[in-house]
Amino acid sequence: MTFELLAALIAAVAFGAIVHLLRRVTVLGLPRWTVPAAGAVGLIGTTIWLEYDWFNRVSAELPEGVEVVWQAEEVMALRPWTMIAPITTRFVAMDTRSMAQHPNNDALRMAKIFNFGRWQPVTDGLMLIDCAQTRHVLLREGVEVSDEGVLQGADWVTAAEGDGFQAAACLSA
Repeated sequence: MTFELLAALIAAVAFGAIVHLLRRVTVLGLPRWTVPAAGAVGLIGTTIWLEYDWFNRVSAELPEGVEVVWQAEEVMALRPWTMIAPITTRFVAMDTRSMAQHPNNDALRMAKIFNFGRWQPVTDGLMLIDCAQTRHVLLREGVEVSDEGVLQGADWVTAAEGDGFQAAACLSA
């Protein structure tokens, strides 16, 4: 967050300084108000760019074997530019390197997932994926899998076609 604040302030000062310099060295006759207006454009433009680039920056830093399986693109009324191009504010990544397979049911896989959110701390959890019946469930307290591979304490969620959780878990094994 400090990096982004600093980048926005530097952009505002730079844009304002460029217009101030243009006012002094040219005969364009730019009005005085163009200097703070240019600073505002630099500040707002940099902030918008940093918002849109957040997903690319964070997902590029994921280690090999941790892949993005879901992302939320949102449109927000208070950010009208998102109506033209939605912005990614949350995503989930799965660690396929440490995936565990059930000893008695080859179709069941358990993987660690990480939830990323803009301005939110990263949280993690475990997900059980049934590759044979294209379904999954988030493992929480009270949810168990028997020795035979039967889920107890929760209901399966049927995966939609093209589900990223299924693709990452079932294709990596």
